Amino acid sequence: MEELWPLAGAAASGVVVAWLLTVFGGGGSVLATPLLMAAAGVTDPHVAIGTAAAAVAVNAAGGLAVQARAGRVKWPCALVFGGAGLIGALAGAEIAKSIDGHRLLLWFAVAMAAIALSMLLPKRDEGDPGVRLTPGLTLRLAPVGLATGLAAGFFGIGGGFLIAPGLMAATGMTLANAAASSLVSVTLFGAATSLSYAASGYIDGALFAALVAGGLLGTALGAPASRALAGRAGTARRIFALMILAVAAYVATKALGGP
Repeated sequence: MEELWPLAGAAASGVVVAWLLTVFGGGGSVLATPLLMAAAGVTDPHVAIGTAAAAVAVNAAGGLAVQARAGRVKWPCALVFGGAGLIGALAGAEIAKSIDGHRLLLWFAVAMAAIALSMLLPKRDEGDPGVRLTPGLTLRLAPVGLATGLAAGFFGIGGGFLIAPGLMAATGMTLANAAASSLVSVTLFGAATSLSYAASGYIDGALFAALVAGGLLGTALGAPASRALAGRAGTARRIFALMILAVAAYVATKALGGP
């Protein structure tokens, strides 16, 4: 019976993360690692990061399929950004695996705080819905994608909170197109990071399956909540950001050897 508790904790974590992603549209995947450690009892930060990255990649692929059917993905721009970032993600994952787990956890807490603060910034949706890839755009997209992938691979996160603004800044596309197109990179970065960790034995297959299964339920539960909160999205997003800041403080305390 005791062996089932970690799986139940991972499944519950998947429900929470997917629900938050569905309701708030970003930032939720960063909670997967601390939730695995707290709810599923994972003690090795590398295993938590690698397993979470694999689940994020699967969930992002599902979201990408939905957005692609809706015609919101700007494929040429997304593939240039994601292709360059894939190299960065592989490099970032290799660097992270060589760092002491508790020190990596501290850096992870810093990344969580940065994500939360970015969520508190006002969002804009102005942009060109008809943006097309040009040589000039390619030269702007590739370096930004490389840097974003490096960060995503290092921290084992999807990186959506960096990808969408990066796509908008480099191409001038709308927020809706950027959010949809960012899922190409989230899928690629998560897959690259998780494969790197898997090669080093840092992924728990059973917890991964439980996390993904919970994510399916969380997505289904999040859809009606997202519609209900549509009129109060700004307030809800700020509350979520403050929650991430609180979790970041908890993770930092654990990394520093606190109770």
